[in-house]
Amino acid sequence: MAQAFVNSKIQPGKVVVFIIPTCPYCRRAQELLSQLPFKQGLLELDITAHGDTNDIQDYLQQLTGARTVPRVFIGKECIGGCSDLVNMHEKGELLTRLKQIRALQ
Repeated sequence: MAQAFVNSKIQPGKVVVFIIPTCPYCRRAQELLSQLPFKQGLLELDITAHGDTNDIQDYLQQLTGARTVPRVFIGKECIGGCSDLVNMHEKGELLTRLKQIRALQ
């Protein structure tokens, strides 16, 4: 079930971030992304509303090599966690990538 849930969220042209709201790194990733002008429905923050958080994290580990959150996907590619997201943003790579997938207004 966790595998189907995760796979249904990861889609081309969309940014999905698997988070746990109490995690400070997840909040930082949310703050950074919330400042960007995403088109309606192309940014999704998800995980804890779903009951099997441990199973989801186990599957994320299989998929990405890391169980930690946040796990940030741009399209079908996992770019990593909060530090990776911040580094991409600081280098200007995040905006370039988001424009490539047409996620921004």
